[in-house]
Amino acid sequence: MKRMPARIAAMTVAATLGIGGCGADPPPVCASLAAVQTTMHQIRNVNVAENGLPPLKAQLQQLRADVRQLLTDAGAQFAAEIAAVRAASEQVSESVAAARETPGVAGLASVRTALAQLQAGVRTLGDAMSGTC
Repeated sequence: MKRMPARIAAMTVAATLGIGGCGADPPPVCASLAAVQTTMHQIRNVNVAENGLPPLKAQLQQLRADVRQLLTDAGAQFAAEIAAVRAASEQVSESVAAARETPGVAGLASVRTALAQLQAGVRTLGDAMSGTC
């Protein structure tokens, strides 16, 4: 049941971003891309100052699942871009773990930098897939 709201959110983002306009029957990779983009949007909206790092960690776990599904749906066609997103998400996870170990401004700055790289990777992936979706 938890997956249903994520799918609805993904379809909403897809419609908003024009991803859903692939014709009558878009390939499954389009929904997977929308799920990755939706989760990235949710990651950007995590308020670490107010809620701490656990909500960010949960969203990163969701992103990993979304990226795995995208890789399954896309096959080798977008493997390089997906690998970059996966590596960037791992870097965010490592930064979050380090920030939890030694809290402070420097740790949060590292998380922020890693998140910016992750966002850029997701954007690059979306750009690469724009001709498909």
